Parts: sequence; C-alpha cells; structure tokens
Amino acid sequence: MITVHHLETSRSQRVLWLLEELGLPYELKVYRRDPRTRLAPPELKQVHPLGKSPVITEGTEVVAESGAILEYLAEQHGARAAGELAQLVPPPGTPAHRQCRFWMHYAEGSLMNWLVMKLVFMTIPRQPMPFFVRPIARKLCGRVIDQLIEPNVKGALAFMEQHLASHAWFAGDAISLADFQMSFAVEAALSRGSDTAAYPHVRAWRDRINARPAYQRALQRGGPVLAGL
Repeated sequence: MITVHHLETSRSQRVLWLLEELGLPYELKVYRRDPRTRLAPPELKQVHPLGKSPVITEGTEVVAESGAILEYLAEQHGARAAGELAQLVPPPGTPAHRQCRFWMHYAEGSLMNWLVMKLVFMTIPRQPMPFFVRPIARKLCGRVIDQLIEPNVKGALAFMEQHLASHAWFAGDAISLADFQMSFAVEAALSRGSDTAAYPHVRAWRDRINARPAYQRALQRGGPVLAGL
C-alpha cells in the first residue's frame, strides 16, 4: 500500500492527482502547517530527514521530492495507464520526451523560484516589527517585487502561453508527467500573477486539468492546492 505524507496546501497535490488518475489505492496522512510560521510540523522528519512534503512510502521504499515521486509512480505503476494516460512518459528520443523532461525540470528549477520569492517578499511587511520599520519594509519589498520578481513571473507566463498556444499539453498532444509536475506551479503563477487575462491558453490548460474527475477527487481528499483557494 502506498502512503502519501501530505502537507496541506503544498506540492503534494501533484502526487494525489496522479494516484487518482492511475486508480491506485493509497493511504493519506495529512499534516497541518504551523499557523504562525506556515512551516511543516516536526513530525514529517520522522518520515524523511528533510522534514518536508510530499513524501510517499511503499513497503520499504521512501521517496521524497514531488518530481521524483511522479517518476517513481510512473516506473512502478505506469503499466496500468491506458488511453490518454498511455504517454505519461513519452518514448525516449522523441520530441515529446524532450519536452516532458524540460517541463519536469522547469517547474521547480526556474518557475517556482520566482513564485516563492514573491510570496516571501509579500509576507515580510506583515511580520511583527517596530511600527516605524514597516513602511520601509513595505517599500523595499514592493520595489523588489516590481523591479525583479514580477518581470520574471510575467516572462514565465508569456513563455508558457506561447508554448500552450500550439500544444494541447506541455509535452505535446498527450498528457504526460510534465502536466502533473507543472500543475502546482501554474496554479501558483496564476494566483500570484497581476494580469492573468493576458494568458488565455495557460488559463485554459489550468481549467482543463481542474475539470478532470481525478483532479477533483484529489482536491476532495487533500484539500485546496493553495492557501485561500
């Protein structure tokens, strides 16, 4: 039996969605964030030394990092995928395989860095501090967001928009692991973007995955993808 150690409003949603698509039975252990720091609870370190989520266990296997988990599930259980899921991992050497690999790395290697930075700099002015420091912190953080972070987020959205204008899915014509890996990053980018109307193909892709029954079942079991959604 697969056990998913799921931290609320986290990247775990990618894993739950794939498990639901594959129809795999699994046990869900939900961990709540610290209400003040929003960090994972220390109990997760008993599962994996990093103390982060997602982590899955299956027998003696313990797998961390959402991308590695998706690949593990595809390797161990992807044979049961059929129909539109048959290309979860496109054949090696094909353009679809290269696209899948690129977007699997892009999600965390390029896109999420800016989104996490934006969240951090939005949060700093709301932290406890002397009253006379708050206006300075708000101004400095606003400048970093406007001049550094936001241009990179918009650039990423424009890049994805151009790609999805000519591709049904991130790897091409069929859904693949890349779409599962990109799902959390796209949700975060659209949630924290300033003008999402400029990216209709990105929004259409997001709406398409949101409408999938397996995605809805994952939400019902794991809760919302982002805080406040």
